[in-house]
Amino acid sequence: MQQKRVPLRKCTGCGEMKPKKELVRIVKDPEGAISLDRTGKKAGRGAYICPDEACLAAARKARRLEKAFSCQIPDAVYTQLEEALQTDDG
Repeated sequence: MQQKRVPLRKCTGCGEMKPKKELVRIVKDPEGAISLDRTGKKAGRGAYICPDEACLAAARKARRLEKAFSCQIPDAVYTQLEEALQTDDG
């Protein structure tokens, strides 16, 4: 029997390669709205991040999400993502 291959994705915050199921997907939908994708199946451009506020802060500081989505991301979106990550932890 062959082992099933585990898909790996790179965290935009810390830069580590981790299994896809351990990361949270942030998606920019075709309308341009940015949100968390808990299912991992929403349509649009995706970027992955650890479910850790430190990784989101590192991605924000280095503007990695803006580079991944090729657009400016308002501060309100970052605060919304931080709140969503906090509710996922609890």
